[in-house]
Amino acid sequence: MKRSVVLMLAAVLAIFGLTATPAFAQSGHFVGTPTCTDEGVTVLCTGKVAGLGGTTFEITVAADGIASVECTNPGGNVAPGQDTAVDVAGSSGPLATPRNGQFRFSLESDDPNPLPPTPTCPNDQWTPEIIDVTFGDATLTLLEDGIVSDTITVPVT
Repeated sequence: MKRSVVLMLAAVLAIFGLTATPAFAQSGHFVGTPTCTDEGVTVLCTGKVAGLGGTTFEITVAADGIASVECTNPGGNVAPGQDTAVDVAGSSGPLATPRNGQFRFSLESDDPNPLPPTPTCPNDQWTPEIIDVTFGDATLTLLEDGIVSDTITVPVT
């Protein structure tokens, strides 16, 4: 009797589409507000993510700022160059999701791309060098299995 009741209930649920299906929603998120620090020409961000449920996750950072530039001429003399806008970015790369779904991160951006000689320096014979970058905000993005789960923008201090 019990077996026939279970089979009948399963059939009714299947007919009306009430069977259980796995949830594929991405629920990873940043915990609190991460901290991003100006490291000269890069940005270092630390914080925590939780609710990770995919098989892999990745954290990226992107920040823009104004670079202070010095120019060196062919004779080796150094002169101030034109300050210019730059972008930096970095990534943790794909990481395996921890069993507890939480991860503390420390992520540093790459150095800014090299600048072209002009317009930052007087002409193409001069070599520009980024001395420092003043950053505004950094945007951190959490991806789970390649899908964006959370994004947060924080000031760089």
